[in-house]
Amino acid sequence: MASQLLNVSALSAGTEDKPILHSVDLAVGAGECHVLMGPNGAGKSTLGHVIMGDPAYRVTGGRIEFDGADVTELSADKRSLAGIFLSYQAPVEVPGVPLYSFLRTICQKRPELKTTARKFRTRVGEIADQLELDQSFLMRELNVGFSGGEKKKIEMLQLLLLQPKLAILDETDSGLDVDALGIVSRGIQAYREQVSGALIVITHNTRILERLEVDRTHVMVKGRMVAEGPAELIAQIDANGFERFERGGEQGEACAECPGCPKAGDAE
Repeated sequence: MASQLLNVSALSAGTEDKPILHSVDLAVGAGECHVLMGPNGAGKSTLGHVIMGDPAYRVTGGRIEFDGADVTELSADKRSLAGIFLSYQAPVEVPGVPLYSFLRTICQKRPELKTTARKFRTRVGEIADQLELDQSFLMRELNVGFSGGEKKKIEMLQLLLLQPKLAILDETDSGLDVDALGIVSRGIQAYREQVSGALIVITHNTRILERLEVDRTHVMVKGRMVAEGPAELIAQIDANGFERFERGGEQGEACAECPGCPKAGDAE
């Protein structure tokens, strides 16, 4: 059994004027791959951003423990240095900041990743080639004028470069064509093989999951974690959608029908 890397317990959070998450529990072991699914507006992305420490959200209850430490009050940069990574559903453009300089700066802040300029340049080039990303992109402004697929490749480049202990991938497959999806999937596989890192894959469809070995599946509805089960739960969702989970979620209940769901007894 994998040692516990992330433990989210009774977490409630939201914006200043709107509660979004309601007493959410989530535990992820070191090296495990967890999938977080649910209909649009379920709070999946919010959970990822709250775990990362996004200041746009305020924690109103519960705690977040990572790698044995309470990180609930830590800023996003400190959580990043501790080994948490979040890829954005819609990566922002940052005019005036060359991609290569950005990558070099963030790596210099990680003692374990510090290296000579020549070795760093070689490493970044190797990852770019692996992701079929033209190295000329490294000299361009961060995400400025990039297509959706190119932005997602840049996210994968950061993932492979930073080698975090936990990667939260928020709708990484959104807007990708088949070729780009294949490249991003290979990037995720490379991360798993090279780092043995843990994954939380946030998605509402199953395309990107076809190439991943999933340990646990979680379902969120209206800010509540309503179901948990093995990888087989993904196929059920793919075939039948989220309707039965939404019915339970409207009543604030857990789903009792998922095989292996620890919430089932509470919902009976």
